[in-house]
Amino acid sequence: MPVNYNEVQSLSHLELLARQVVEGFITGLHKSPFHGFSVEFAEHRLYNTGESTRHIDWKLFGRTDKLFVKRYEEETNLRCHLVVDNSSSMHYPETKNTKGLLNKINFSVHCAAALIYMMRQQRDAVGLTVFSDKIDLQTQVRSSSLHHKMLFAKLEELLEDKGNDKRKTSTAAAIDFLAESIHKRSLVVIFSDMFDNMNEQEKLFKSLQHLKHNKHEVILFHVTDKKHELDFKFESRPYRFVDVETGEEVKVHSHLVREKYMESITAYKKMLMEKCAQYKIDFVEADINLGYQQVLLPYLLKRQKLY
Repeated sequence: MPVNYNEVQSLSHLELLARQVVEGFITGLHKSPFHGFSVEFAEHRLYNTGESTRHIDWKLFGRTDKLFVKRYEEETNLRCHLVVDNSSSMHYPETKNTKGLLNKINFSVHCAAALIYMMRQQRDAVGLTVFSDKIDLQTQVRSSSLHHKMLFAKLEELLEDKGNDKRKTSTAAAIDFLAESIHKRSLVVIFSDMFDNMNEQEKLFKSLQHLKHNKHEVILFHVTDKKHELDFKFESRPYRFVDVETGEEVKVHSHLVREKYMESITAYKKMLMEKCAQYKIDFVEADINLGYQQVLLPYLLKRQKLY
């Protein structure tokens, strides 16, 4: 298919990347065991006897021998809130002099952009919330092209943010605020490493319960650099470990703390997964080193179940 250079020039860098990610993902799906999986961007509903035949999809009728009507923007059936954690811990690992390496916030932004592109093609309404120790941004939920452009621009700003100002994480407060501010049943997609204050776990779990109590569907993408943050695969030598949210430093040999660290992080992750299962929240591991399918496929599966 020839390239439409006018169209390409009108897209931001992030928007163009999002399109490439989604189109590559869809192509890959058709070549995978998911061949035949419903990823058509055009939405349909069954034709009701007596209504206008103007929007009947006759090509689909030819294939299925059933009458379906194409859905249009005013018939949007999904409202989605994308929630991105922009605390300082999300800016790990440092990408300053490492070409092509993504940190957690870059990965989350690229995933959010790809989901926005998908939702635009499916005429779904989407909003964006960004938080750290406070709500930094919350947009309305809309499906217009102008709104999508604004969302891509806001995500571009996150890519420019270096996270150097030691922003702590207040995930519980952000989720509580979101639960109170969303007035219509929605799909809430959260990108976070969930490295909140370990002493406030109960608050965090209550906030997740709050979101579900208000009838929202939730997908939590647990964004991590799995090799280092979960598996603690550091060479056996002295390191200077720095808490990027507080600036606190510890100089220690890696093998002296590995066992205790693994014990603590494994217990926390297990508890988080159990609480999500209890509240019927989809918990998805998202390793920044493994690409975007681990995010896009769970989203599509969730969307298909809901709508």
